[in-house]
Amino acid sequence: MQTVVLAAGVGSRMWPLTDSRPKPMLPVAGKPLVAHTVDAAVEAGATELVLVVGYEADDVRSFFGDEYAGVSVEYAVQEEQLGTADAVRSALELLDGGSFAVLNGDALYDVPSLSELYDGGPAVGSFEVDDPTSYGVLKTDESGNVTGVVEKPSDPPSNLINAGAYVFPEDAHSWLLDVESSERGELELTDVLSQTCEHYEVRPIAFDRWLDVGRPWELLEANAWKLEDQEARVDGDVSEDVELNGAVVVEEGATVRSGVVVDGPVLIQSGATVGPNAYVRGSTVVGPDAKVGHAVEVKNSIFMEGATVGHLSYVGDSVLGRDVNFGAGTKVANLRHDGANVKLTVKEERVDTGRRKLGVVVGDGAKTGINSSLNAGVVLSPEATVRPGESVTRDR
Repeated sequence: MQTVVLAAGVGSRMWPLTDSRPKPMLPVAGKPLVAHTVDAAVEAGATELVLVVGYEADDVRSFFGDEYAGVSVEYAVQEEQLGTADAVRSALELLDGGSFAVLNGDALYDVPSLSELYDGGPAVGSFEVDDPTSYGVLKTDESGNVTGVVEKPSDPPSNLINAGAYVFPEDAHSWLLDVESSERGELELTDVLSQTCEHYEVRPIAFDRWLDVGRPWELLEANAWKLEDQEARVDGDVSEDVELNGAVVVEEGATVRSGVVVDGPVLIQSGATVGPNAYVRGSTVVGPDAKVGHAVEVKNSIFMEGATVGHLSYVGDSVLGRDVNFGAGTKVANLRHDGANVKLTVKEERVDTGRRKLGVVVGDGAKTGINSSLNAGVVLSPEATVRPGESVTRDR
């Protein structure tokens, strides 16, 4: 089945990590987020891929090329971010006119459920949550078919939320051209879903596992999910006295020095260096050319390309962007003393992350001086600096 993957958005809720690359290209377990979406689609039955690109489109093109996992890839450009229906509309000329699937490129789907979606349409992916008031909620009839969707209702008609995975019928090609702007000024794909529900029986496919990766802490959740599938492998240079426990992967070109203990799942990518005398524990990715130095402890974190924590430091439940450099003795707090959930700034608002443990989110090129401390939930902008000995309790 032809599959349209939406990968054009800026990802403003992921800032500062998306300051210079699109959200779908943020790393999750050693590959771009959208690559996990595409992998699932191919395994589920996608026969052709159309990637809708926009912001930093060349990053997406250079990764996928003209063929990925044996499936042809074409690209549609969404010139302006006018909504999800506009994104799919930009891909219409590349579709053959029959039924087609649409997937959000910033979501993770379990393959068996996605395969069921592909088995026959029209259909929409659903996921059951305790509190659906922050999502698009599916309405169903007595037969269980979907009759529509309600956005962020105060009185939800069900606990089934829209998982952003669809199989649309041939008629959707013309319906996409008729979509008008919503109250928030966007062309919404859910309008096409509503049209489909009026003319067809639409199956709700309950996903066993699904994750919308829209905010930095959800990148950590995605990383943990995808590292679960990892099997231990050592292709790099590992000193004899290193202790590797569980699902630890050391890629070719990576170096793990004397005295290091690694408790998986942990991925140490090509060019990365760990140690001497460091402790790295799951679920952590030490990205390409990143460095975890002497007497550094890292837990449940993502180090992007070239990120360096050189000496005598602790980093927990954190995301470090490209070429971040933490000075010796930098410590990251990841737990509030009052036991409350950590809050993080998303689009200039402090948001409850639902996590008791969350460290920091650090933009590309930021640097800390020696013996500095970063409070739980702090966000550092790209190229931000922290003075030696400074305690940072506010974003900068």
